[in-house]
Amino acid sequence: MSGSLVCVGTGMTLGAHISPICRSYIEHADVVFSLMSNGVVERWVEEMHSDVRSLQPYYCEGKNRNNTYNEMVAAILTEVRAGKKVIAAFYGHPGVFACVAHRAIAKAQSEDFPAHMEPGISAEDCLFADLNIDPGKTGCLHFETSQFMFFQRRIDPAAHLILWQVGLAGDKSLTKFSTGKAYKQVLVDLLSETYPLDHQVILYQAKVLPIDTMRAEKITLAELITADIYQHTTLVIPPSEKMQPNQNIVERLAKLDKQLTTDKIQPKLFLVE
Repeated sequence: MSGSLVCVGTGMTLGAHISPICRSYIEHADVVFSLMSNGVVERWVEEMHSDVRSLQPYYCEGKNRNNTYNEMVAAILTEVRAGKKVIAAFYGHPGVFACVAHRAIAKAQSEDFPAHMEPGISAEDCLFADLNIDPGKTGCLHFETSQFMFFQRRIDPAAHLILWQVGLAGDKSLTKFSTGKAYKQVLVDLLSETYPLDHQVILYQAKVLPIDTMRAEKITLAELITADIYQHTTLVIPPSEKMQPNQNIVERLAKLDKQLTTDKIQPKLFLVE
């Protein structure tokens, strides 16, 4: 029997966000690996299948996360190679800030095992709903916070800037679960090149349990240094400027519109033999 792998998302809020197809995959698997946000959510997944194996024990303070992720992938692929229908269930969306799913699928496919991903409701989806943000209105830029700090990225102050995993800002070691005020100061200094220090930003955390309260704490950029920030905290920076028209493109498009209108009303000539 050929093994297979499906990585599924259980959504952000316990029991409320899982899709019927993701639940079905979990219920009909031979073995389920789970990486959930907390123990309560893990126990909920365990109620859907008799063989659910948590990936959380692979994490360890001071251990390089790349090694942790590779060990998770190895555990998953061992069961796939054994010919089992394997499901890897991740909270939120399995492909959003969840490299294990991407690595496991790529490895399985490279060995000619069927492997694919099923989406789940992500923290981004919840963010747009909870904060009443339409990404189509002014646009959104999304970055992982440390990547944003390590590389030269362009900021558009007329769009929303969303920085994920801000609690790990500036960590190159991949061994920490959080970084301190000095690292946040570097982030604030970088952001202050574009935004005023009194610009209002939002610390966001989606609900995990139905009884939880969604966090949408408004503070100034300067206050970010001393704010309570966790691994699952997201920094949302609203636009600080208005969008500026691209006059050259607007004029070119106006000429095209005018030409199309002229072509439509121009009378057609018919030749009579």
